[in-house]
Amino acid sequence: LSSSGKSGSFGSEDWLLRIRIPVFSCFQQEARPAATDVKTDSGNITSPKKRKINGSEREDTTDTISSSPPKTLNSSSSSSSSSSSSCSPTPVHIQKKLRFEDSVDFIGLDVKMAEEAAASCSNNKSKAMFLSAGVGHHANGLTKTAGSGTFSNSKPGAAKKLVIKNFKEKPKLPENYTQETWQKLKEAVEAIQNSTSIKYNLEELYQAVENLCSHKISAKLYKQLRAVCEDHIKAQIDQFREYPSLFIVLFLKKIDKCWQDHCRQMIMIRSIFLFLDRTYVLQNSMLPSIWDMGLELFRFYIISDLKVQSKTIDGILLLIERERNGEAIDRSLLRSLLSMLSDLQIYQDSFEQRFLEETNRLYAAEGQRLMQEREVPEYLHHVNKRLEEEADRVITYLDQSTQKPLIATVEKQLLGEHLTATLQKGLTHLLDENRIQDLSLLYQLFSRVRGGVQVLLQHWIEYIKVYILPHDKNKTMVQELLDFKDKVDHIIDVCFMKNEKFVNAMKEAFETFINKRPNKPAELIAKHVDSKLRAGNKEATDEELEKMLDKIMIIFRFIYGKDVFEAFYKKDLAKRLLVGKSASVDAEKSMLSKLKHECGAAFTSKLEGMFKDMELSKDIMVQFKQYMQCQNIPGNIELTVNILTMGYWPTYVPMEVHLPPEMVRLQEIFKTFYLGKHSGRKLQWQSTLGHCVLKAEFKEGKKELQVSLFQTLVLLMFNEGEEFTLEEIKLATGIEDSELRRTLQSLACGKARVLTKIPKSKDVEDGDKFSCNDDFKHKLFRIKINQIQMKETVEEQASTTERVFQDRQYQIDAAIVRIMKMRKTLSHNLLMSEVYNQLKFPVKPADLKKRIESLIDRDYMERDKENSNQYNYVA
Repeated sequence: LSSSGKSGSFGSEDWLLRIRIPVFSCFQQEARPAATDVKTDSGNITSPKKRKINGSEREDTTDTISSSPPKTLNSSSSSSSSSSSSCSPTPVHIQKKLRFEDSVDFIGLDVKMAEEAAASCSNNKSKAMFLSAGVGHHANGLTKTAGSGTFSNSKPGAAKKLVIKNFKEKPKLPENYTQETWQKLKEAVEAIQNSTSIKYNLEELYQAVENLCSHKISAKLYKQLRAVCEDHIKAQIDQFREYPSLFIVLFLKKIDKCWQDHCRQMIMIRSIFLFLDRTYVLQNSMLPSIWDMGLELFRFYIISDLKVQSKTIDGILLLIERERNGEAIDRSLLRSLLSMLSDLQIYQDSFEQRFLEETNRLYAAEGQRLMQEREVPEYLHHVNKRLEEEADRVITYLDQSTQKPLIATVEKQLLGEHLTATLQKGLTHLLDENRIQDLSLLYQLFSRVRGGVQVLLQHWIEYIKVYILPHDKNKTMVQELLDFKDKVDHIIDVCFMKNEKFVNAMKEAFETFINKRPNKPAELIAKHVDSKLRAGNKEATDEELEKMLDKIMIIFRFIYGKDVFEAFYKKDLAKRLLVGKSASVDAEKSMLSKLKHECGAAFTSKLEGMFKDMELSKDIMVQFKQYMQCQNIPGNIELTVNILTMGYWPTYVPMEVHLPPEMVRLQEIFKTFYLGKHSGRKLQWQSTLGHCVLKAEFKEGKKELQVSLFQTLVLLMFNEGEEFTLEEIKLATGIEDSELRRTLQSLACGKARVLTKIPKSKDVEDGDKFSCNDDFKHKLFRIKINQIQMKETVEEQASTTERVFQDRQYQIDAAIVRIMKMRKTLSHNLLMSEVYNQLKFPVKPADLKKRIESLIDRDYMERDKENSNQYNYVA
């Protein structure tokens, strides 16, 4: 049914409500009030007045819809009978019954009629148009409808009668329409292909394709279109086959232009044949779409031609090679051509495989050549540059699928094949010179290659292990170790991204090389700590000193001979505490807490005992002063005594000297006082550790001299005489010869020369004479005259080491007895293994066997009578 009473072209958008409802039984339906909207494709139309439609068989007016098997309605059917309608100002009640005898394909809803009926009701007139079918011709030969019908005036309240029937016969296309229409379409396609103007309107061409498809000529139309496109593409191939190979860039531009033209043409052709593409082609899954058909033809006739394809791929590879060599090329041309290969689905088969082979060949040769010519930093920067260039190519013109194999090829040929050679040639140099940026780049590049980090890790370990501890620079060895550790830590943090494997490898390597010289690093670390904690060390603030101690503790963790460190540290700590040379008590206790945290309470128990002794001595001296005041003991000498527990402190060799009577008397008074409080104890005076403050008068005036006890004994002699020889002083004081010579040297040859030596020289020789220097001058009132420090002899070092070894023997014995007591019976190899696990210092197997034999001799254990390789514990 046409929505308007006028003629319209076939296929135009009219108000047709298309419904397919197969129904096999009659039913009665109450229609909704007419006041509701009448909805159509073009919009909503609301009747201004309410109408109610009811269906009933007994009413005068009956609408019957009789339908034959489904047909396509292209025009409105003719009305078999007229129907009357009446309008009045009051609402009209109409009953309507629909009977469906078959399926109804299309039902037309005359919206215009509803509008006119509503309008005529307001004027109390009734006039409606019902459309009856009439056959005519459109300009393109299609059927059209032109109908006329009226709703005659009737009495108010009368019902209308409407009968709708299907077409009596199917509309047909006029003769020669198909041929003429195809001719028009063919001319349009050829015009597009030749880039000329199209004679016909594009909308008219689209309508023509739709008409042909509607009359089931789609298959023929598709074949004809394919044939036209195929002929056109075939004609293009000859111009490429015979193109000279010398002008490869021009050839590529020509191919690209041909491809661009083809794409543009197929887009326009598809827009004309869009109805064919969306109906017939869509319903036939085996057929390619018009666009895909165009790609298929272009691929088959042009790109799949061996000569054309070979020239195209060779040209693309040539341009890429030129760009890799630094020449400027047309990247947009490459992007377009490679996009063409991707669209034609021959990118991987025809191009990518050859491209990767050429890349592999190029970089294999380049890697071999540059490894010989360039230094490692320069080579690494070149590799990084190449990787960035290839990544840029992928972004700019290569297909994304090429990225992974391309980058892998470059990494393999420039890095993977030269991992060991690169590290052997340049890693040590980079580490020695602390080339942070180059090392960072090295790690980043090696991380990209499989197994690269592992190879780097092995060379990293070897580099640390071969670090040589200087034998001739014992004074600076610890500082050099600290600096080396700082450098290594910085490289791990910045260059190696704090990789845990490198951290652990560094610790193991440090432990290996630092213990190549047994015991010596522990001794030197203890002396280094002493130099930092001694008074007069103004190099660092408290915070810097704390950081320094933390660094030293890191080195301390790596050493095996921690008991050697303890022995030397205890000796130096005793000097600092007794002579008052400690820079800071807080720093001393901080170091002690670090050692306790690292090695346990047993390690620092003696060191803590030394601090306790010093604090107890202060309390004892307060009590002694009170005791002196209570006893009214006269004297102008003030005595201070430090009571030391012998087990905590280092062992000192006692030296008997001749003290002045005043000092001896004070010693006896203190001894009486102390033993009165603590019975059963024994006091042993250590004169080597004593020091005094003397008041002296020179021509310049009075001075106070802060000196050792030995220096005091020498100076007090000059109260009784003017001049003494070395032998006389030795006899009077009782000081040991070497100690006396060092004492006289400090008084007569040092910076503060309170004695004059004859003859003048730096060393004290036999027969030298000494006298008081009355002309002594100094800007300070209290002058500290330091004792000439005797360098630690080999014998002293050996004795300290020997004491450590003795202590180790006791630890070994205790470990063996502890193990045997627990296990009762054990083989020799298992006993050795368990002892090594328990000890914190290295032991030679021969020394361990000696300790086992010693314990057997002392009846702590015995050999098994049946198996001499097995030991039994003796309870």
